[in-house]
Order: sequence, then structure tokens, then C-alpha cells
Amino acid sequence: MGNLLGSWRFKEPSTVEECDSTWGSESESDEPAAAEDDSCIADPVNPVESDRCAGDTSPQLTESPESVQKMKRSFYAARDLYKYRHSYPNYRKSWQPNEYRNLRFYLNKIPLVPDGIYIEEILTKWRGDYDKLEHNHTYIQWLFPLREQGLNFYAHELTQEEIKEFQSTREAKRRFLAAYSLMLDFYGIKLLDKSGNVARASNWLERFQHLNESQHNYLRITRILKSLGELGYEAFKAPLVRLFLEESLCRNTLPNMQHSILEYFVYTIRLPATRRRLLRYARQHYRPAHAFLWGPAPKQRGGGVGVGGSGGAGSSGIRAPAPTPEQHRRGEESTSSPSANSRVVVSSHDAMLCPDLAAGVPQGRTGLALNTAELEGALMMAGRRGERNEYNEVVPL
Repeated sequence: MGNLLGSWRFKEPSTVEECDSTWGSESESDEPAAAEDDSCIADPVNPVESDRCAGDTSPQLTESPESVQKMKRSFYAARDLYKYRHSYPNYRKSWQPNEYRNLRFYLNKIPLVPDGIYIEEILTKWRGDYDKLEHNHTYIQWLFPLREQGLNFYAHELTQEEIKEFQSTREAKRRFLAAYSLMLDFYGIKLLDKSGNVARASNWLERFQHLNESQHNYLRITRILKSLGELGYEAFKAPLVRLFLEESLCRNTLPNMQHSILEYFVYTIRLPATRRRLLRYARQHYRPAHAFLWGPAPKQRGGGVGVGGSGGAGSSGIRAPAPTPEQHRRGEESTSSPSANSRVVVSSHDAMLCPDLAAGVPQGRTGLALNTAELEGALMMAGRRGERNEYNEVVPL
């Protein structure tokens, strides 16, 4: 019996809906906002912000109605964040002795490998050296360790025992917050207090312009958010995600980040009530509104379906408006062309998260619509190579 239980594996979810417990069976009208303990996030929007949001339209969201309605949520993102939020249900404890290398690094006793740099040098000499922070790709796995392997295979995965020891070590926690502040400054943000509240830093304009174009940093931010939760700073996530939502959806300073915020950043947050409040805020300002994919599942009324179909991976929770005669005509024309009618979107974030998927995409097509045959071919190639890299943080070397 012991061997039987020891070999049992958690059955992984197979759809986006199975991965996402944000809404559950509760509807917005059934759940009063006051019942949610999210004091760090404010729902009310002041008139100035409301006017500003109403006037902003991201260049990313000016696609034709046909292409908008075929956008779908990423299963790769949903499954990756599901595993994280549920503490890696299929995690197998390493047979290697726990050397607490992440903790020892934060205690300044060992350098990061392979660069041979100690944590104190990074914290004292790298602040403001944005070229080094941008182009060095080995430090981020050491500064923000996770219970999953990253690109730097010299970095060690966290264990439950090491996490407990880290959280009880004042020196390590002090340096961890200093590392978080270092990265926030790199992104043009400042840490305001010990509760995790954040705001624009004095260098925000230059850094936001860089961040909007340097999209591999979105993978780093996903790792940072995950690591905050692992090491005892879960409450720090929501203020940062809220700021990114405002900058992306309202101020239009980070339009390229919209997809990563809604597919990844929000779903690193473990408390469903907090995710709901962030998503309600996002839906309030998302344009076009009918293309918002991250709301609760649509209610069935007389057999009608919302955007993306009934309960499918692309369901948005918001019913799309009836098509105009011109849209209807285009839709009829598209049914005669399989390549035009079977296109789905593979984002650049997904391609970086799963390099095997990117490898199967025809050259020059990553981030664009792929037809079903191309996507199936890419997925088959990824499957043959195994799932080892699907959940790694991957950044360019």
C-alpha cells in the first residue's frame, strides 16, 4: 500500500477553466465587495482617472472584430500558475541533501554561480546599473528563487524546509526586500512601505519606456511575484499588479504589458478574492470591453454563447455584441477558408515560457495568429521533447 500511495500522481487540469478557481460558483452580484479582505486594493476610481481611462485605447486592441473574437486564454499560463498556487501538487522531493544554498547566498556566505558574485555586491554596486541588470541573465534565479528550475541550472530550487528557515532569518529577509527594491528601481517603481505599497519612481518615464519594449522582463516579473509568495510576502503582489494594471490600461504607459499582467501576474496571487477585485478593475478599463477574456464564465440564456464559445478556453464572461451586416458577411466568407477560420493567438510570453513551442512555430510567426495545423505541429514537437521546459523561466542568453 505504501508503494502504491507513493507512486500516486495528482491529475493535472486539462482546460483553462479547471486551472482557474478565481470565480468559482459565485457571481459578481451575489458577492458584496465589502466581504473581501483586500484593503490594499481600492475599487473606487476618481473622476480624473476615469476620464483618463475612457480616452485611452491601446494599439494592441485595435484589431478587427473577427480577430478579437478568436483570442483565447493561454493554457500554458493557466496551468503554470495553477501549479504554483497549489504548491506544485506533483512535486517530488529531491534525493539530494538540502544544502540551503539559496539561504546561504542571502546570508552572503556563498556567491551566485556561475558569476561568482555575492549578494552584498549586487545590492550595493548594481543599483542604478541598468545595463548590467538588463543584460545579465544569471542573477535573477538567485535573487528570486522558486520551487522550480529556471534557465540558470546552477541555481538551486527552493524546498519547503529552506523556505521555513528563510522566513525565520531576519538577515535573509532584509536582503530579500533590498533585492526587491533594487528590481523595482530598475523598472521605474519605488517601494513605499513595509506593507508592499508601490508608486512611480522619479525615473519612471525612462524606465517604463524601456520596460514596454524589453518584454523578457515580464518573465522576470512573473518570477519575482512567485518568489514573493514563496518567501512570505504574498501581500506585496497585489499593489504591484494593481500599479501595472493602471499604467497599462489607464495611463497607456505600458500597453505591451497588458497580456502578461492578465495572463500571468494576476494569477500569481493565491487569494481568489484579491484576484477577483483586480480583474474587476481590469475589466472596467479594458478596451474593447467585449473582448475581455478573464471574467466569470458566461451564463447560458436560451442557448446563447459569449465570446469564445460556451465554456471554452476563450470564454470571456461578457457577451459579444451582435455582428454588423458587414461583420456577418466577412464571417460567412471566412468559413470557406479553413486557414482564416481556425486561427489562434500564441503570445510572445507563452513562446518564451515554453521554448519548445516557439521552436515548432514557423520562423517569424511567434506572437502572430497561427492556423490549427501549424499550432498542432508545434504542440506535437513540444510534446516529444517532454515537459521539462514548459514551466521554466526562460530569458535570452
